[in-house]
Amino acid sequence: MSGESEQHATRRADIVEAARQLYEEQGLSRTSVQDITNRVGVTRTLFYHYFPGKDAVTSAVLDDYIGDYLEALHHWNAQRQQGNIEHALESVVKLLRLGVFEHDSFRRALASRENSALYLEFLNRVADRMASYIVETTVRDYEALHEIKIDHVYETFYVLIVGVVGFVRRHPEVDDEVLKDIIAQTLHMDRGCGPADGPKGPKDPEGESKRPDTQGT
Repeated sequence: MSGESEQHATRRADIVEAARQLYEEQGLSRTSVQDITNRVGVTRTLFYHYFPGKDAVTSAVLDDYIGDYLEALHHWNAQRQQGNIEHALESVVKLLRLGVFEHDSFRRALASRENSALYLEFLNRVADRMASYIVETTVRDYEALHEIKIDHVYETFYVLIVGVVGFVRRHPEVDDEVLKDIIAQTLHMDRGCGPADGPKGPKDPEGESKRPDTQGT
């Protein structure tokens, strides 16, 4: 990347970060382009060089949040315990709850009736990126040891993510076990294949059953 291109990317990122901070501090509707330019220390003319308007920088802020979710999803995928489907279900439910119930001003503003169209766009982007990531990583690991019992895998994950998030927003009191059941049933997962009850291997001299070390979730 040339010095000019790097400077361009850095200045654009600064504007997005300033908008995100202001949205979190005072909400979406109360933040103006002038507020953003004041926070960054640039002119409105320079702002419009990078973004055609507030809607465009808001869209970039949404992508920034989605990047955070994908980072958390990557961490979840890396921490999965081999062969432990129950742990994977439990931890992904916690991840979904965390994403739904972060309570800064911007997230509250997205959930308002005034910004319902923007929230729907945000949710659709999250579902698209998360479903694509899961299909390319977690599903491949699972498929190495289990039969995939659903068709239209990406589409199923997309609908599942949108549905679970919407349900949890409406029914925050729902038990985690119910959410785990919904996910497992929708995906037709083999929940019996965990460390405690997975396939049994040959016994060692002490009579303990050995299991393959190559199991994956």
